[in-house]
Amino acid sequence: MIAPDGQQLGIKSLPDALKLAQEQDLDLVEVAPLANPPVCRVMDFKKWQYEEKQKAKESRKKSSSISIKEMKYRPKIGMGDFDTKTRKVAEFLTDGHKVKVTIMFRGREVFHPELGAKILDQIAVAVNEIGKVEAHARLDGRNMTMVLAPDRKSHPVPKQRESRPRPAAAAAPVSTNGTPVAAEVPMTDAVVTLPVAEVPTPVTETVAPVEQPEGDPNPA
Repeated sequence: MIAPDGQQLGIKSLPDALKLAQEQDLDLVEVAPLANPPVCRVMDFKKWQYEEKQKAKESRKKSSSISIKEMKYRPKIGMGDFDTKTRKVAEFLTDGHKVKVTIMFRGREVFHPELGAKILDQIAVAVNEIGKVEAHARLDGRNMTMVLAPDRKSHPVPKQRESRPRPAAAAAPVSTNGTPVAAEVPMTDAVVTLPVAEVPTPVTETVAPVEQPEGDPNPA
């Protein structure tokens, strides 16, 4: 059994070990279960867990995994292919990767290493704003290689987008005497069906003729 300060307490029975841990308001943790007899330690288990998490977090911050990409060129490469491959190299450097640039010689091209060195110089100049030469050009058999690394100091800091205030809703117009004015309704192409008012049916009255009495209508 091990005390919190690392002192060896010797062999203890399980009840005695638990009692000793409870008296100090600590935990009894088995640290070597395969030993004979098993080894236990009195400690604050939650505090130990927290410290282990912090150690793992710090170790992850310090260990940065940087992968190395590779781009291959030919001594007689065309300008179109050169621009395409060089743009890809720039993308790798922007993402934080190292790039190994390889010039592949074929046949008697190996006797003209200056052609490969010229291409490597052009690549270094094309990406000098975002990368730097970490390993200069060297001939390795039929290949000439150069290693580029991202230049952290030359990377521009991205600008944060400024939040533009949204335009406020237009208030209803008010006349000089304080009476609200009806807002203008925009004209649209929508067809609005208006209700048709019922037209009353005209009533025709039939007037009966007045009967005249028989005889002379104009008596003397």
